Amino acid sequence: MSHTNRPSLTGERFRSRRSVVMTHRGVVATSQPLAAQAGLRMLLAGGSAADAVVAAAAALNVVEPMSTGIGGDAFALIYDAQSRTVHALNGSGRAPAALSRETFTARGLTGIPLTGMLPVTVPGAVDAWVELLAAYGRLPLSQVLAPAIDYAENGFPVSEIIARGWKLAEPKLAAHPDTARTYLPQGRAPRAGELFRQPGLARSLRLIAEGGRDAFYRGAIAAAIAATSARDGGALTLEDLAAHRSTWETPISVTYRGYTVYECPPNGQGITALIALNILEGFDMAALPPASPEALHLQIEALRLAFADAAAYVADPAHVHVPTDRLLSAAHASARRAQIDPQRAMPSVHVGALPGGHDTVYVTAVDADGNAVSFINSLYMGFGSGVVAGDTGICLQNRGAGFVLDPNHPNCVAPGKRPYHTIIPCMVTRGDRLWASFGVMGGFMQPQGHVQMLVNMIDFGMNPQEALDAPRFELIDPYLSQDAVALEHDPAIAAALTARGHHVVDRQGMFGFGGGQIIVVDDAGVRHAGSDPRKDGCAVAY
Repeated sequence: MSHTNRPSLTGERFRSRRSVVMTHRGVVATSQPLAAQAGLRMLLAGGSAADAVVAAAAALNVVEPMSTGIGGDAFALIYDAQSRTVHALNGSGRAPAALSRETFTARGLTGIPLTGMLPVTVPGAVDAWVELLAAYGRLPLSQVLAPAIDYAENGFPVSEIIARGWKLAEPKLAAHPDTARTYLPQGRAPRAGELFRQPGLARSLRLIAEGGRDAFYRGAIAAAIAATSARDGGALTLEDLAAHRSTWETPISVTYRGYTVYECPPNGQGITALIALNILEGFDMAALPPASPEALHLQIEALRLAFADAAAYVADPAHVHVPTDRLLSAAHASARRAQIDPQRAMPSVHVGALPGGHDTVYVTAVDADGNAVSFINSLYMGFGSGVVAGDTGICLQNRGAGFVLDPNHPNCVAPGKRPYHTIIPCMVTRGDRLWASFGVMGGFMQPQGHVQMLVNMIDFGMNPQEALDAPRFELIDPYLSQDAVALEHDPAIAAALTARGHHVVDRQGMFGFGGGQIIVVDDAGVRHAGSDPRKDGCAVAY
């Protein structure tokens, strides 16, 4: 088939139960309707795509607190319509200056804990918000944060999916007194439809709205975070918080069927998706039926190889050399592609172990001028470290769990180092014009989702909503050499992949296969937005 930059509207390849949301002006897509509306309010007030995504992210901190917040990190890709260029913002935090491998080994630990203060790195989200708005925003921070403050002060009705996730986290929340007081005020998680208020978080958001980044990194909020760390045996200090800054970086990219696919560079795992796309570029995917065992087999194998590369090399390039150019070279793709047998799964790919996580939020917006932001904000695992800092309402991330303790591994924990990061936004251009801004949530599912979305649209002609709704596969433990793959497809597909040597398993947990949001811009400038029903996905436009 021919590869065009116009989304299919026929539904020939996969029939979705949702229509694409279309507009020629502004649109916002994210995982919760109240947050999507917060972003749309910014566009209606004359704000930019940057204003919209920060407003939505702040609102998600309130209405989907297990997934995201100002205690976490953020990454963004920005399309500047005037210059027709793509820029990357790395808003991930660093390990405390007093945190090292010896911190853990001295306590008799052979791995990094998933809860408590030890895996807490500097939260980078607030600085990322401020940096993004300073460069591309049009509205004051106080206006951008107003919807989130309103939801926190006056409450919001908890939706069904979020209530279920909250309920599952009750044991983790109950283990820390400040966390239990904040998120289990009645001794339990709120039920679907109950009004939930967060006065502590509202106060923190107001402080940030009035005082900017310094209110978080140098003021009362920083003092509360540092005090909690000192009390609970952590390493994070006031000095660590005050020293934090986001970094503007050059995005990495590959060309897939004439489309330029952009990801943020390491320390993020976006390179995984690009390696896999480079491998798939050598196969005629469009000649295969969508969701066929043949098509799925090639994508699974390409991603297994890509994850092996990422596990071996991805780390903080400010501390170790990451051979990004070599990993994205045509020669490397050709060598990896040659290892794929179209009829049989490879033997297990043995790589180092890293923990997974599945709670993240993604938001994308395109404004009336054609500027776009692909934005992702996360606490890593559900409710992050499980630690709330005093009465701030801020749940702290556990991104330090992304490090390893192997002293010979490039991703070994070290002072001031950024960990391997799972959250990755994606952006695609056709020539120098924006074609798509999208993301898929769910820890290590994210690069897998990026690849499947692009294959669905570019190779199989699906429109954005169809591409989101189509059944997915997920490599469950891509770093644990188990080679297990879960499927949303029917049993016949599972049987066919098993016959090829794949280890097909059932997916456990609420948010398996990720959620996702996407905006595609066609040749006429019409925005086609899709949102994922695996979460409370919502796209709104004017």
